[in-house]
Amino acid sequence: MKLISLALMTALSSAYAGSVYDHELKDIDGKETSLAAHKGKVILMVNVASRCGFTRQYKGLEELHRKFKGKGLVICGFPCNQFGGQEPGSEKEIKEFCSSKFGVTFPMYSKIDVNGPNRHPLYESIIGEKGPLKGNVKWNFGKILIGKDGKPIERFGSMTSPSSKKLLKAIEAAL
Repeated sequence: MKLISLALMTALSSAYAGSVYDHELKDIDGKETSLAAHKGKVILMVNVASRCGFTRQYKGLEELHRKFKGKGLVICGFPCNQFGGQEPGSEKEIKEFCSSKFGVTFPMYSKIDVNGPNRHPLYESIIGEKGPLKGNVKWNFGKILIGKDGKPIERFGSMTSPSSKKLLKAIEAAL
């Protein structure tokens, strides 16, 4: 019985290990993609919005991206209009805003839902009922740190700035 239980736990763990890479996404330009291009890197997923009090975090996220890109960190921005309707624009408008106002060079994806019945499967696999970091995203600029192995490590809320010691410590440990 213990052997069967151990085998089942190993199978479930292995099944999850690659799941963040397997979800279909569209980049900000509408091209089909996934997170598979980032296998072996540390990923910081952020649900972003252009008209939010936290929008200035784009600057810090870009600084993080530039500082740690060569060490294996990739920031992934996921526009979301679920919090106060603060991301109402099209992908083209979002891309223009991010590049012109903040010089964003990290990967941006098409607009998704991170909560509710239409939650994107990527977020569902991480924060849904069966995910390792259960619980809804509370607001724009929520952050999820994914390890080099593709497994979620930790969540950070909107109040955690990109330059916070707690976030930097977690990123450095993951790298």
